[in-house]
Amino acid sequence: MAEFTPIQMLTIASLVSAIALFLVCHFQGKTSSIMSTFTSNPLYYLALGLINPLAYYLILFKAYDLLPASQAQPINYSWAITLTLMAAVFLGQKIRVQDWIACALGYFGVVVIATQGNILGLEFESPLGVGLALLSTLLWAGYWILNTKNKADPVIGVLLGFLVALPFAVALCIWEGSSWDISSKGWLAVTYVGLFEMGITFVLWLGALKATQNTARISNLIFISPFISLVLLWQILGETIHVSTLFGLVLIVSGLVIQQLKRKS
Repeated sequence: MAEFTPIQMLTIASLVSAIALFLVCHFQGKTSSIMSTFTSNPLYYLALGLINPLAYYLILFKAYDLLPASQAQPINYSWAITLTLMAAVFLGQKIRVQDWIACALGYFGVVVIATQGNILGLEFESPLGVGLALLSTLLWAGYWILNTKNKADPVIGVLLGFLVALPFAVALCIWEGSSWDISSKGWLAVTYVGLFEMGITFVLWLGALKATQNTARISNLIFISPFISLVLLWQILGETIHVSTLFGLVLIVSGLVIQQLKRKS
């Protein structure tokens, strides 16, 4: 985020993701189905694309711009807990005792991270940044709720989201009028985001789920990833990882684990 504005980051990363996903569809022999999938329900795919990647990543990148990544990222991991509450409202799913416990742990963890442990003082480093990080969880959860009705090929569905979002993102870039004097390091960074944070990762995840004989083991890797991310932020970006961040992340992940135990029972 040092060289790109959130809008610029969204635009270039979305373009990289769209190209990568189109190539995946090409090698899988699915390109002929892209247009027919979109025309079968254009307003639906328009809504999906406006939510993710357009609104979701624009808001998330702005949160990263206002907060240290070591704070914004753990807060974003609470989206699965947000999904539970939204599923109850929009899908009529019942919230059990385990879900309420998970919600309490998760959002208490968010408060611990956002206040850097000063819970009673409720002093946030960036109230707007925290608010945007939480809003991103609502958008991501809402996106997956809408996706429950999507019967199309998942790779094509995600590709259509990026294709829909690109014209809006380009228009926002033109309106913003920011400088494009970006270093080669900046271009490499945004390409990495487009490939591995937004695009190809989804395909790799689907491949892992198809290849494994035990989906639960693969799914449980989500509980390890936030801690790996913190280590990378510390080693590569040199960010200070506060004890409060670790404690808050443990609370959030504990809530996610409780939700998984509930599903298995």
